[in-house]
Amino acid sequence: MTTHETGTREEWLAARLKLLEAEKELTRRGDEVTQQRQALPWVRVDKAYRFETDEGSASLADLFRGRSQLLVYHFMFGPDFEAGCPTCSAIADGFSGSVVHLENHDVAMTAISCAPLEKLQRFKRRMGWTFPWASSHGGDFNFDFNVSITEAQQLKGGFEYNYRRGAPLQGNGGPVVEIAAMAGTDAATFMRQKPGMSAFVCEDGVVYHTYSTYGRGLDGLWGMYQWLDRAPKGRNEEDVWFWWRHHDKYPR
Repeated sequence: MTTHETGTREEWLAARLKLLEAEKELTRRGDEVTQQRQALPWVRVDKAYRFETDEGSASLADLFRGRSQLLVYHFMFGPDFEAGCPTCSAIADGFSGSVVHLENHDVAMTAISCAPLEKLQRFKRRMGWTFPWASSHGGDFNFDFNVSITEAQQLKGGFEYNYRRGAPLQGNGGPVVEIAAMAGTDAATFMRQKPGMSAFVCEDGVVYHTYSTYGRGLDGLWGMYQWLDRAPKGRNEEDVWFWWRHHDKYPR
């Protein structure tokens, strides 16, 4: 027998209408935050970043593919990984269907990782993805946007992530060991990569950085969780919070 409160249809409707007001307020507040996000000052990008793509070597401006806006997902896939981070992979499962719509609304989208291109291409084929994915291997892009750290930074701390200074990271236990194993690496190596997203705009041939977010700031991009937040039991992670897998690794 269920332990959850039950009621009549009339009681449900009264509670639902009360919730609707809270949802509307959340939507209004979300619109206000979006306006604040778009009002951030733009920062000119002067460094000549280079990337490897399916089409060859590319600059940051090339990644716009003729659009005026560029959205980048900082995908955790380090040079020593054998597969993409399973969490980033779960988020990226929703990218391929969105790209065509974004591109027809003046927005380019790409994932960027610091693993060599051939590793990204191999994993992309395995996952059946079609969205653009560029390699920043050997460059400063991931480090400049605070989604990669060096081994020395990992040991000493003091690096920046999510607009805070980081403490030394050991990564010797807990769920991170299991997550790292799914990416084909050890926990310490895995933790030198971080997730995030960044936005850019190009005007008069000049590229500007407009926005970046990290950590829980990525929740809205994770389509799976948007559905779970509306399911009767929600995220249902009280006992096991790390339950997802690469989509080809679930039991059939």
